Amino acid sequence: MEAPTRQDFSSLSFGTQVRKSPYTDAALRWGATGLSVYNHMYIPRDFGDQTQNFWNLVNEAILCDVAVERQVEITGPDAARFTQLLCPRDLSTCEVGQCKYVILVDDQGGVINDPILLKLAEDHFWLPIADSDVILWAKGLAVNSGMEVTIREPDVAPLQLQGPKSRDILRATFGEHLRDLRYYRFVEHEWDGVPLVISRTGWSSELGYEIFLRDGSAGDRLWERLMEVGQPMGLHPGHTSSIRRIEGAMLSYQADMDLSVNPFELGMDRLIDLDLDSDFVGKAALRRIQADGVDRRFVGLVLDGPPLVGSNPEKWTVSHDGGPVGHVTSAVYSPRLEQNIALAIVETRSSPLGTAVHVELPEGIRTGTVSPKPFYDPNKRLAAAG
Repeated sequence: MEAPTRQDFSSLSFGTQVRKSPYTDAALRWGATGLSVYNHMYIPRDFGDQTQNFWNLVNEAILCDVAVERQVEITGPDAARFTQLLCPRDLSTCEVGQCKYVILVDDQGGVINDPILLKLAEDHFWLPIADSDVILWAKGLAVNSGMEVTIREPDVAPLQLQGPKSRDILRATFGEHLRDLRYYRFVEHEWDGVPLVISRTGWSSELGYEIFLRDGSAGDRLWERLMEVGQPMGLHPGHTSSIRRIEGAMLSYQADMDLSVNPFELGMDRLIDLDLDSDFVGKAALRRIQADGVDRRFVGLVLDGPPLVGSNPEKWTVSHDGGPVGHVTSAVYSPRLEQNIALAIVETRSSPLGTAVHVELPEGIRTGTVSPKPFYDPNKRLAAAG
């Protein structure tokens, strides 16, 4: 299939209310055949064959435009205290140069977002957000917080370089000193006069990095340089892999969770520090939820039947003992596992491993079995190795 040209963007555009990323034109040149909207921005969603994209990721490396992970930047004398107000996880031991996976909740304990926080300085934090308007939430809290903070979106656009060959490609592009970058750590780096932040993180459950460009005007040049160096080493243009992220039981905001779901239902107890001396939004609600217990659980399912085609376009009803008990949030066929795998939220009584359930697909009912998750590499040895 012939890749779209720059001119083709006009036929894909929804208007100026949706923002291009610094990499949109490059992604179209390199074979993106479809765009979606995420965080009010365009994101490449299709480079042809999602199964081949998966194999490219797990066997070699892929480069993904994820500039839609828009940054909420928090600075000022009270930045650390305000960031803690947003986060139920204890940030007191977070070091400059460290990343932390955090859950943001509202006053009722519902999940607002699940960013990976970056601490750039004692008074400087980034929250790269999933698909929701966290910056408005943060600004609203700041207005009446009595704290001296500035909340803004900086000129920052991340790329994801993911896969087993990503370390060698990163070193070849930016320098040997990045060989020893530890998992959930980042460094500031200048490339050809362009400031970057490079973190050992990513949305793939594979070895990988995120490259945060701090000058959007250099987006095209950065993409082309990475492909120039990386293509001979096995780098492919691609998109975030639904297959791999479901194998890894990685959550997708608006799909697997939203304001109607709380962290305890998701099994995210480790991210909630209710004994913190300082206050945070939702603390009272989360204490109440923990004391009362939850009626639903987030589980993995293996579904019978022929391979699913693509991902589920809607949330499928899950039934047990003759009645509905929840719904499938994400489902896909894993060519590696040769199984249909899914993530679902169900009533607690239907959540024990081995429970047989029924799932209502548009073409009919399938049997599912509650199974351990993640489905592959449960200890994340691949992402954390080295």
